[in-house]
Amino acid sequence: MSVVVRYFASARAAAGVEEEVLELPAGASVAEAVVALRDLHPETLPRILRAASFLVDGVAVRDPARPLPEGAQLDVLPPFAGG
Repeated sequence: MSVVVRYFASARAAAGVEEEVLELPAGASVAEAVVALRDLHPETLPRILRAASFLVDGVAVRDPARPLPEGAQLDVLPPFAGG
């Protein structure tokens, strides 16, 4: 199945792209998608993924075992600083 991954802030810089399509087995979870993203960008993304939050189709992920639907949009949100 295909999932569109969108990167924000430092995650975008680490991945080197704003978004990409990730191919996963049917029924793959958010956690499995994160592993695949680490494998795609092993030098730059793992540290950011450990601290990141994720949205699936605009909804915050509380359980990384949550299955991803076909065509889902997975947003990678690194910790933000600001005030």
